[in-house]
Amino acid sequence: AAGRDYWHHLRNVMKNKLGFTSSRGDPDVWFRESRRNGDGEPYYEYVLIYTDDILVISDNAESVLRNELGSGFDKFELKEESIGPPSQYLGGKLSLVETSNNTKAWQFSSSQYVQEAVRNVEKYLAETGRILPRKCLTPLSSNYRPEIDTSQELHEVDEADAAFFHSLIGMLRWIVELGRADICIEVSLLSHHLALPRRGHFDQALHIFGYLRAHHNAAMVFDPAEWNVPATDFQKQDWNYSVYGCDGLTEELPEDMPKPLGKSMRMHVYVDSDHAGDSLTRRSRTGFVVFLNSAPIYWFSKRQTSCETSTFGSEFIAMKTACDYVKGLRYKLRMMGVRVDEPTYIYGDNQSVLANTSNPGSTLKKKSAAIAYHFVREGCVKDAWRTHYIDTNHNVADLFTKALPSGEKRWRFVSYLLAYVAPKQFYPTT
Repeated sequence: AAGRDYWHHLRNVMKNKLGFTSSRGDPDVWFRESRRNGDGEPYYEYVLIYTDDILVISDNAESVLRNELGSGFDKFELKEESIGPPSQYLGGKLSLVETSNNTKAWQFSSSQYVQEAVRNVEKYLAETGRILPRKCLTPLSSNYRPEIDTSQELHEVDEADAAFFHSLIGMLRWIVELGRADICIEVSLLSHHLALPRRGHFDQALHIFGYLRAHHNAAMVFDPAEWNVPATDFQKQDWNYSVYGCDGLTEELPEDMPKPLGKSMRMHVYVDSDHAGDSLTRRSRTGFVVFLNSAPIYWFSKRQTSCETSTFGSEFIAMKTACDYVKGLRYKLRMMGVRVDEPTYIYGDNQSVLANTSNPGSTLKKKSAAIAYHFVREGCVKDAWRTHYIDTNHNVADLFTKALPSGEKRWRFVSYLLAYVAPKQFYPTT
């Protein structure tokens, strides 16, 4: 097959001729040890290859690209105009900026793609004399619940609109992938109705585009500044006298992981659940967001697969889901040679769940949550992660479990994740 032949050729060039190793965490990431230009400190050079796109991360990035990857008949043929600092990726724009703490950081903006998507929607509506809604302060209309929408089925109203609804959701999903975490849950809620959309669902999809038209200027800043752990939070517990202490549990490190180089990365997570939030099925929703140092790198909003009878149960499922992702991310980072020396710091806003995860003397009262209970607690024993309480008014994950109304709380959470889109008063002054 062509794909297999390409991979064999790639492996021959990258590994046998250039000395790069494919990461076990992501086969499209290649790395090799090198030395810093200034002090000679060892570090890893990375080459990210996705089909015909190449990104080199190195002190000598252009030299690696031109003199190694782009030289010789069996290597890559490079386009001269595309060689340089990264500026565009999958519809988004990359640029180097300086943050309020005087740190240089890469910024990823989806504004160009969002504006083009809005123009396409407006062009479609103009054909039938319609326009996007105005004054959209939030992605969805206030108190709108798509699961209990009883408006007319869209295919009965307009077949063209029914087909275009799929295009609208596809564009919105991609916009979320490009960093617009502020519309994540709203797009997720509407995505449940692709099979049988109603007139109301179509109108609310247009409402999201109306919101994006008014708030298209947003960017995600990947701030490398170290996140400071609050002194009173995440105290290490003594598990020696618990049932787990007898087993001498420690975090298992991959036997074949490369030698970690560079500074250690500090990870923190915000987790939340909206108990019985679905008015039709009464299933809960899990939401969490992951930060690496001070940069948001992953966000999640999904309806849970089972119906939990208590807030405790739904919050524990959410905590387990977040810890599951964290476990995989810690493995992936280590298999890329990234130093991960500290536990992951996880914030939640349910006191009962946090008492059951972080208190060695706690006992499980509800057996229905037993698997999630032991999985999360064992991670705490191994010091792979620690959990701590945060007030719901400061839990950013709240943005991914319910459609928040416009106001101070919503904009404050949005400002944690995205630059420029929230009112200026929510951002630190330089």
